[in-house]
Amino acid sequence: MFQILNIKGSVNFLRHAVPISLLSLVLVLSSLGSLAIKGINWGLDFTGGTVVELEFNNPADLNAIRAGLTSEASAGAVVQNFGSSRDILIRLPVKEDYKSDLQVADVMDAVTKLDPSVIQKRVEFVGPQVGKELAEQGGLAVIVALICILMYVSFRFEWRLALGSVAALGHDVIITLGVFSVFQLEFDLTVLAGLLTVVGYSLNDTIVVFDRIRENFLKLRKGTPKEVVNTSITQTMSRTIITTATTLVVVIALFLKGGTMIHGFATALLMGIFVGTFSSIYVASFLAIRLGINREHMMPVEIEKEGADQDTLMP
Repeated sequence: MFQILNIKGSVNFLRHAVPISLLSLVLVLSSLGSLAIKGINWGLDFTGGTVVELEFNNPADLNAIRAGLTSEASAGAVVQNFGSSRDILIRLPVKEDYKSDLQVADVMDAVTKLDPSVIQKRVEFVGPQVGKELAEQGGLAVIVALICILMYVSFRFEWRLALGSVAALGHDVIITLGVFSVFQLEFDLTVLAGLLTVVGYSLNDTIVVFDRIRENFLKLRKGTPKEVVNTSITQTMSRTIITTATTLVVVIALFLKGGTMIHGFATALLMGIFVGTFSSIYVASFLAIRLGINREHMMPVEIEKEGADQDTLMP
């Protein structure tokens, strides 16, 4: 079979497993610390509020627009470009004393003073109760997905491998969330979709490696567990590089040219691809070795036939 990357012999990937695993532990702890201290910058989908999309004839001055939104109705508004320098997106938080229509009217009064020909392209409103329900259902979706994956890998692999794959998934999700928390990137429904995609991508890469590990434990009779794992990772490296490279081409295109609507989705995927690729080696596989995986654990269980312990009757 033709291979783009045909590596001769076995590469000792686990030679650097300890320092890289310690780095992963530091990243996970840092992400958890940021989530506890700074939290997540929830988007309008989860917090509720009003979104106003505007189109100017000339490139808009964001600072001038922010300076014009000084009334109580528009206090706390987030102003950003939306695809081009002439398209602006304004996010207004929920105000108990002001209805959405009044907030939109206040925004239009302010921006009309800057550009009388400004066009209101879109207005969307999400109630706070709906946003709260979306946040709860989104979190529940991630938890249910992880539980289903845990059940699947528990049936498919020996428990040491299963635990390694689940640890890698948790590692990828926590670090991705940590990046959004540290940089206070907006977390909306598209990012949640990206997070679930990261879970599936990471699991797929881990299962490919673990399937080869299980096969090689039965084929390579004289190799140590580390040698078997290194050989398995080397054999699947061509597939990993091709899959990662082709996926990155699409995701980078979405990140650079996809526009603001899917920018968070592309960011989550970019982080997930990088983190998920090395977690399959230095989290999932290395943890399985630390748990003592060996050839005996891969051997099929022999089922004793009924009456096998009885003496054969002589004719």
